[in-house]
Amino acid sequence: MNRRSFVLKGSAGAIASLVSLSSFSNISFSKNDIVNIGVIGTGNRGSGLIPLIDKIPNLRLSGCCDILPFRLKSGLNEAENKVIGYSDYRKLLDDSDIDAVIIATPFSTHSSIAIDALDAGKHVYGEKTLAKGYEEIKALYKRTCQSSKIFQTGHQYHSSRLYTHVVDLIKKGKIGNITAFECQWNRYGDWRREVPSEELERLVNWRMYKEYSGGLVAELCSHQIDFVNWVLEASPNQVMGTGGIDYWKDGRETYDNIHLIYSYPNGVEAKFTCLTSNAYNNYQIKVMGDKGTIILDFQRAWFYPLENNDLKEFGNVDGVSGATVQWEEGKGIPITIPHTEPSEQALVDFAENILNNRNPSSDIVTGSKTAIAVQMGLDTLNSGKVVKWNKDFDKYSSSN
Repeated sequence: MNRRSFVLKGSAGAIASLVSLSSFSNISFSKNDIVNIGVIGTGNRGSGLIPLIDKIPNLRLSGCCDILPFRLKSGLNEAENKVIGYSDYRKLLDDSDIDAVIIATPFSTHSSIAIDALDAGKHVYGEKTLAKGYEEIKALYKRTCQSSKIFQTGHQYHSSRLYTHVVDLIKKGKIGNITAFECQWNRYGDWRREVPSEELERLVNWRMYKEYSGGLVAELCSHQIDFVNWVLEASPNQVMGTGGIDYWKDGRETYDNIHLIYSYPNGVEAKFTCLTSNAYNNYQIKVMGDKGTIILDFQRAWFYPLENNDLKEFGNVDGVSGATVQWEEGKGIPITIPHTEPSEQALVDFAENILNNRNPSSDIVTGSKTAIAVQMGLDTLNSGKVVKWNKDFDKYSSSN
């Protein structure tokens, strides 16, 4: 079955879990307007976003789509109000009342559905990773550059006020010169979904199969790869790595553990580990510099100063607020700033980007750079060889 027939017949509905770089055309919204939005793909991720949409004043859920009836039902059940359900995403795109779409479909379908959405005149929030394979990334990049619509890539940590604050601290020299990143996203679980009937195995468990999925690299590590690109304002020079199907012997094709090292300009190395056999420390990013380390999890961050550097500045009392400084053993001093859950904040930003004709911080350029880096990671895992950045990649990951 080819990719196109997979979209039309079923896989576009395995649907589980997309800004133009040219000048925008005038958009007829005012700041008090409502953006009518449709969700294409009501698996775990798509359905999980629906309650967040219902919380945001400038967004109105107007439609849901999935070709798997039980997935579509789960999405409709999450909606606060009655909305239209579709089994064919093209019918949703035909609805002139829908202004924007969220695409939360299998990885292999991202590019084609996003292009169709832009062709239909919709603003697009495209879940990560942007697109599968270099040609699909290139096609979506090219189409988005030709469009006047807002395109936001779903790397939601660009919207996190905590993560944005941390990036600002790093760029202002909080940890000195960056020397390395150590990133992990460990879980204990087989990542498998219950299948109502055998013929739906590849539709429901698409993440297990290389035709549709980028496995752990695309589904998990991509967020952290995107973060490293963001902090360094750079793309990797090369990547090497290994992985395998070493624990879950269940017929899957995508790896159950991966270990990647990306090399960046100025000698910065970024390590990425993802396990499904041990959840110790779960999700974590360490940004290491010659003056200290910043550690992040999903919604918290800590600063660990190097001894004999600025550790002595902290003492017993915070000189700014007069409060006793907290020190968390093994992590350091908490970095506290008010912030909203990142996925919710990303949707708030998407609405505001549309209503204010504003380019997203996570756009087609950042999305393309990360998607290319993800594909490089997949290439090194599949080949066992070092994979280098190709200068042709610059043609579809540049803001120029």
